[in-house]
Amino acid sequence: MRYLKPLMDQNFLEYASYVIKDRAIPDILDGLKPVQRRILYSMREMDDGKFIKVANIVGDTMKLHPHGDASIGSALIVMANKEYFIEKQGNFGNLLTGDPASAPRYIEARLTPLAKEVLFNSELTEFSDSYDGRNQEPVVLPSKLPVSLLFGAEGIAVGMSTRILPHNFNEVLDAQIAFLKKESFRLFPDFMNGGLLDTEHYEDGNGKVRVRARIDVIDEKILTVRELPFGVTTESLIQSVQDAVNKGKFKLSSIDDFTAEEVEIELKAARGTDSKKLLKLLYAFTQCEVSISVNMLLIQENQPVNLTVSEVVQQNTIRLKDILRRELLLSLEHARRNWHMRRMEMYFIGEKIYQKLEACDSYEEALEVVKKAVMHIESVLPFPIEQVDIEKLLTLQIKRISRYDQQDSQKELDKLKVIISSLNKSLKDVTRYTIKYLEKIKDKYGGDYPRRSKIESFDEIRAQDVAEKQKVGWDRKEGFLGLNVKSGTTSFFCSAYDKMVIIRKDGTYQVIRVPEKQFIGKNAICVEKLNSETVHNVLYWEGATRVCYAKRFRVEKFIMDREYNLFPAKKGAKILHMSQGNGILLEVSFVPTPRIRKSKDIFFLDDLVIKGIQARGNKVSSKSVQSVKVIPNKEHSDQELPLLEEKPHPLQELPLPEGPEN
Repeated sequence: MRYLKPLMDQNFLEYASYVIKDRAIPDILDGLKPVQRRILYSMREMDDGKFIKVANIVGDTMKLHPHGDASIGSALIVMANKEYFIEKQGNFGNLLTGDPASAPRYIEARLTPLAKEVLFNSELTEFSDSYDGRNQEPVVLPSKLPVSLLFGAEGIAVGMSTRILPHNFNEVLDAQIAFLKKESFRLFPDFMNGGLLDTEHYEDGNGKVRVRARIDVIDEKILTVRELPFGVTTESLIQSVQDAVNKGKFKLSSIDDFTAEEVEIELKAARGTDSKKLLKLLYAFTQCEVSISVNMLLIQENQPVNLTVSEVVQQNTIRLKDILRRELLLSLEHARRNWHMRRMEMYFIGEKIYQKLEACDSYEEALEVVKKAVMHIESVLPFPIEQVDIEKLLTLQIKRISRYDQQDSQKELDKLKVIISSLNKSLKDVTRYTIKYLEKIKDKYGGDYPRRSKIESFDEIRAQDVAEKQKVGWDRKEGFLGLNVKSGTTSFFCSAYDKMVIIRKDGTYQVIRVPEKQFIGKNAICVEKLNSETVHNVLYWEGATRVCYAKRFRVEKFIMDREYNLFPAKKGAKILHMSQGNGILLEVSFVPTPRIRKSKDIFFLDDLVIKGIQARGNKVSSKSVQSVKVIPNKEHSDQELPLLEEKPHPLQELPLPEGPEN
């Protein structure tokens, strides 16, 4: 069994690495996951300008992708619905309603002009063996755009995950231009569904955003949903509204879905609720508002790295600059090679060197004759004359030679010189050339991608603040508390999110949720809505030691429904006074004894330090207490009055044990 652990460790490491790099996390260089890259490459190889059946694309991609056709088909549909690189024909599903796409054999797709322009260049692409070694696939595509920011991405790997939100096409290009110009920039997400976007906690690609549906207030009773939050469909939104209604969060008269090409969900408020109040309830309890946490994890140099939007823009722009520079060098090489060949051709035909070939008895002799002749112009050529150049001259057709026009040839050479000059000029300032390239792409395609999500700041609507409040009764005599308790003298207005704190005479307390009806005991002396800021004042008698203590505390830490003690649980312990707030002045009367000198004492509870709820408190007196009462405090008359009105506690109502606890 010893070999199992190292075997499992190695296999797990390999599996984790595979899932992270080859399945779930996109690469920063082209912003694509492997399956997306393979789909786009296969579509490029199959491209003839016509729509291709998706099933055929899937089948062709399978020679590169080690997984099944279902994963390829679903990835293609997701990419197609992003509307950047794949043009659709047929039913590719509906992002608004959540309806699925048709089967791959019924739908067709092809690459968009944008994809052909910015994704591919075989001369700049590095290839590697496919999973079975039968084919070659690109390691990364030479993408000229930050695809990870345009697409967004979600993926769960081993021990890590990524969630990148999509951004606006024009704004991404503007950010790249700003970076090249050494100007500051900021990017915020943009969703195809539209909606309202709060980016207060969006930390440059990390943190979170809050997205709301755009809801129009038609009149006092009718609301219409026009745009959906990211990741929400009409079906899921309506279901969340129905769930909220079923749970009693709010009431509706009707829900009508008129969605077609655009979202239109009509909600009618019930009697007693206006549209403004209903709007807040929808944002609080339904998918009309969602919070999206983001984590920008990408593969960089074969390692998963957490990055920011700014870093992705910077690195992709630097890479774009390098790609354009390499393309310029390749174009310059091609132009110079073309000028080189055209100049040799001009000399070969103009000087009628081809006529000398008639006297040659062999191919090798012909090669030598042509080489010797064209060597006269080698000094004006950009490259040394090579064997392959001579062979090209010998392959010229008689038709071309007979129709040769030296003036046209000279014009062609002049055009090539202009092109070469322009390329050299661009190479001297690649940054300026890159800016012009981005501006050209934006002018050409930017009109198809306007911003759809409106950025605005909106207040957080807490469910507990807008939840419907109901009357909660407390029957002190019978000891019942809850929504269904109608008898009793005390009542509260609470929501389902409120908590109740119960304190009993014996010093036990607990925190519970608002119940329908619950027996809390007949000895409860304080029942109130929990507020961690409320200061509680307690004067209690410790029966075992026959000492009176006082303390002030807050109810802050607890486990729901669990019972705790305010003071050490000893036989005969009992609360003599309970109040809340500041400015409480107490008169404590002691049991008369022959030697007692002072029968009363006054205590100002504000003099006590607020301590933890488990603290014993301050010793008040070791004398037997006869009664406790609150006396008027003029100095603090503006302070909060006690929430619990108490009568003095006569000693006979608080029976004390005869001796210490055994």
